[in-house]
This record gives sequence, structure tokens and C-alpha cells, in this order.
Amino acid sequence: MINTKVTLAGVELKNPVMTASGTFGSGAEYGEFIDLNRLGAVVTKGVANVPWAGNPTPRIAEVCGGMLNAIGLQNPGIDVFVKRDIPFLQQYNTRIVVNVCGKTTEDYLEVVERLGEEPVDFLEINISCPNVKEGGIAFGQDPKAVEAITRAIRERAKQPVIMKLSPNVTDIGEMARAAEAGGADAISLINTLTGMKIDIKRRCFVLANKTGGMSGPAIKPIAVRMVYQAACAVKLPIIGMGGIATAEDALEFIMAGATAVSVGTANFFNPYATVEIVEGIEKYMQENGVTDMTELIGCVK
Repeated sequence: MINTKVTLAGVELKNPVMTASGTFGSGAEYGEFIDLNRLGAVVTKGVANVPWAGNPTPRIAEVCGGMLNAIGLQNPGIDVFVKRDIPFLQQYNTRIVVNVCGKTTEDYLEVVERLGEEPVDFLEINISCPNVKEGGIAFGQDPKAVEAITRAIRERAKQPVIMKLSPNVTDIGEMARAAEAGGADAISLINTLTGMKIDIKRRCFVLANKTGGMSGPAIKPIAVRMVYQAACAVKLPIIGMGGIATAEDALEFIMAGATAVSVGTANFFNPYATVEIVEGIEKYMQENGVTDMTELIGCVK
């Protein structure tokens, strides 16, 4: 008998497999392909205090080993989310993680407070958003800003707070320590890497935004390295992500120190990916005599 359960900030998940924000909507799009009850958690698309239109098109481009996106966190806002998406997810026996985005600390806090009485299990805070009050630099690229926004959110949040870290930094360990110092209950990483694609025939940028977030299999080795570094830097539980498409990919992150994993871009080319990864982890445990998931977390030192 194998036990795939993991505990994240005091909350038990039936297995370590989650979805990655922005790739799964709020689950309804994938319900016809997979049984959402099989997942450890569903992570929603980013939710802001007011509706966001997102960036102009074109805003997605396929690249070797992955994709670029400059969606700009388009979302209908917290009012629609609470009325439409939470009731849908409540139908399933899976944990609910709400990804929160904002342009100022006050924006984040407004959403966090609105969610305080809602039946959601975690808040994942996307600090790769540009901080409009600080000239547009992302909250997650300055350790002082990471610590400050983490502390502000932790003081107001009713649910465990997961800080989603940007990889577009010099030292991911420093950012992890800043989140820990601010009182984060967990961290998730990595968010997308900044990339660019140029159309040489038209001699112009492929994305209207010029740059976009790179995701997909090509970034996995970087993501595994950063998860390992973060695991060595802090005592917080970690959700690892970045190019996970198979159970083998997921297990790399877990052995590097992640308690759970999020599957993102793979959902676009294989809508069954998350459940296949759950089943693949179960098979690995059975074939290798692993009785408890926790045996594998951070087993590579």
C-alpha cells in the first residue's frame, strides 16, 4: 500500500500534483478530459481586484522547447471569480488554490481580504506583476519588496500564503529567504523566464508586447536547479514547477526538495497530463518500494 499524501502549510493534499496558474483556467475547460477529483489541488488563473483586459494580441508564440506568452494576466476580476469559479470547484474533492495578482500592494490586499471568508484552501501570490508605484519593476525582483508585500499579505490573509517567485533574479535563494522573513507559509517556483521571438521575414517582434514569459520543457533544468537552491535556503515547503510534462519530471522536482508540483504548459499539448503524472508517480512508488511520498521529498542532497 502506498501513501501519496503530502502536507503543505498544515493542509493535506491527496497527492502532490497541482495545476499551474494561467494554464488551467479554473478547471472547467479540463473537466471533460480528466477527473479533477484525482488532483491534489487546482490552481486558478490569476485573480485581480478589478477585471484586467490583458495585453494586445498577438500574445502567444510557440518556440523550440516551449512557448512564450504575454497574456498580461487577463481575468474577469474577483467579483466574477467568487460568483462563478469557486462554486464550480467546490463540486470536486480537491484543494483550491487562488492565484492573486495586482499592480499595487493595496490591489493584492483587496483580493486577499475578499477571499478571507471564501471556501478556498490557499492563496498563491503572483509577485512577478509590475509594481506600478515603483516604476514598473516586478515585486519579485527586489528582496525588500518581496519581504514587505509578503508581510502585508500574511497579516491580512485567513488562508496559508504561497509566494510565487520569479526566476528573473540573480539569487533565487535570497528571494526565498525574503519570502520566509515576511512570513510566507510556502513558496512556489519558478514563474516564467523572460524571452523574446523575432519574425525575420516581417522584421518585427512576434509578440505585441515584445517580450513574454517562456515556459515549457526547455526551462525545466533551470527550474529544478532553482527549486534545489531554494530548498537549501529556507525551511518552507516548496511547490516546484517549470516544464513538467511527465511523472519523471515531477519526481525530479520532488527529489530536489519540492513538497508538491504544478503542471502548466503541458496541459496545452496534453490535456490528460496531470492525471497521467499522478498515475506515473503511483507506479514509480510501487515499482521502487516507496511506501510514503515523503520519503522522496528532498532525498537528493
